[in-house]
Amino acid sequence: MRILLVGGGAREHALGEAIHSAPAELVVVSPTENPGLAVIAEHAYRAPLTDAAAILKVAQTRAVDLAVLGPEAPIAAGVADVLRGGGIPVVGPSRAAARIESSKRFCRELLARHSIDASPRWRGATTPDELGRAIAEVGSPFVVKPVSLTSGKGVLVQGSDFATAEEGARLARRMLSAEGGERGGLLVEEKLEGEEFSLMAFVSDGTLYPMPLVQDYKRALEGGQGPNTGGMGSYSQRDHLLPFLSELQYEAALATMRAVVKAMVADDLDYRGVLYGGFMLTASGPKLLEFNARFGDPESLNALTLLERGNFATLLSDIAHGRRPGSPPSFRLRASVVKYAVPVGYGGSPQVGALVGYDPVAIERAGVRLYFGAVEAAGPDRVRFSSSRGLALVGEASAIWEAGTRVEEALKALNGPFYARHDIASREDLTARVEHMRQLLSPGAKASPLPLSVAAPTAPAASHAKVGQLI
Repeated sequence: MRILLVGGGAREHALGEAIHSAPAELVVVSPTENPGLAVIAEHAYRAPLTDAAAILKVAQTRAVDLAVLGPEAPIAAGVADVLRGGGIPVVGPSRAAARIESSKRFCRELLARHSIDASPRWRGATTPDELGRAIAEVGSPFVVKPVSLTSGKGVLVQGSDFATAEEGARLARRMLSAEGGERGGLLVEEKLEGEEFSLMAFVSDGTLYPMPLVQDYKRALEGGQGPNTGGMGSYSQRDHLLPFLSELQYEAALATMRAVVKAMVADDLDYRGVLYGGFMLTASGPKLLEFNARFGDPESLNALTLLERGNFATLLSDIAHGRRPGSPPSFRLRASVVKYAVPVGYGGSPQVGALVGYDPVAIERAGVRLYFGAVEAAGPDRVRFSSSRGLALVGEASAIWEAGTRVEEALKALNGPFYARHDIASREDLTARVEHMRQLLSPGAKASPLPLSVAAPTAPAASHAKVGQLI
């Protein structure tokens, strides 16, 4: 089988490795060369990710059996529609269905129209007057989001990015002026209290095939400080839940995803690919923050690391043709941790052009996989960083902290100016998240070493659950 992969980041490197080991012949289209994909691709072409005509030409020239769209840009631009029109099956939704990500207002209105009760209070605004009314109606604390794509970096949160409603209104007016009503304006939503998590699933023929839950770290600096980024790292738990989340809460989030897929079928929206739900677990259950119409980054690195790859090419083919997979995807019962090495100053004023070396033998010895992001090769075992995330290190183990320890060891095999968050998936951070959720669910409950995925918030510490094997 010959598969075209569109995109050139770490997410696509991980996808490419999974396709290559399926095994299948890999053809890549990306704007720049990815050093990892360059090794495994049979053919590689350079083109803008939204140049549908150029991508279709490659697909037809190479007679590919199907195409996989990685990033949001080609999906939102309707590249899937052009490829399908040219006879190429695609893993990726139509442009109309991709509005679930490219227009946050469309997403909220879809849920409201189909009575899917998963949204926070929200209002849309395309003018300053509407913005003022939206803030007044939603109330404080609130969050401001551009309706259009922002690569996970455009959200302003009261308490993190601004202190008072007045300051938030000033920033929102500035954002509205920059966005312009023609791009859909802004959403004002109530600020939710809880823990965020990601639920990704393959979607085909109106059916959902979920992947392990993942929690990512969006803020640039340790302790959840600094500006929002595309994601500094992430982790998943051995049982595919999360330390602060029970199976019942997982099922509630999955029910929302299934209801949304059913709603898209009812609205005659052609959705085949990956649906990624960003949720906030609150005291009253999971609430939807946003949907993405593709694999998350870094979350995809967790999922693809654990994916049983024997049937991956067939799975992609079934999805691209809109069929229910004959062999649904399965994932190994292991924990995983991702940490990104990024340019110094990333999230603000990144240091562009830094040379970073890596020791592949030492990284492999640590039991860690290396995926190349926004870098270019600069000699043997050395890359040049751009302004975005550079190198992704992925470790797996029985326990989350153990996988994180392996990644920390692998980080020592990098040399040069870079930054990474060392608190990602640390025992201290995981414990703090569990206790945060425990207090929201059961105020005044005593602290316990037990994760909420295996015990109720009020469970005594004497329970026999093997917490160390999970976190």
